Amino acid sequence: QVQLVESGGGSVQTGGSLRLSCAASGYTYSSNCMGWFRQAPGKEREGVAVSYTGGGSTYYADSVKGRFTISLDNAKNTVYLQMNSLKPEDTASYYCAADVYSTYCSGDIDERFFAYWGQGTQVTVSS
Repeated sequence: QVQLVESGGGSVQTGGSLRLSCAASGYTYSSNCMGWFRQAPGKEREGVAVSYTGGGSTYYADSVKGRFTISLDNAKNTVYLQMNSLKPEDTASYYCAADVYSTYCSGDIDERFFAYWGQGTQVTVSS
């Protein structure tokens, strides 16, 4: 049974930092695409960042480039999202997702490729 468990959300002020973690289990972690998505109230879910566990492809949404960093600890089957210089518009529920079928990550950061999702963790940035 595939499980993705996020942690690390919280409340910070503008300019602050948070690091989200997502522990994966129940499938072969290697050679798949891991991603972070977010959904703000009243808005559609959007892709934030993706990275391939086998190395070689990492992509970010334009809105977070230069501020967010996705990283992988393959020994721990864990993916992280380091978020710096946070802005109020980053406020959202953040979701970890796994595409266990693809052998690369698409630069489109398309949620339709991701079959498995975590429960989400809330990030609130106050001005």
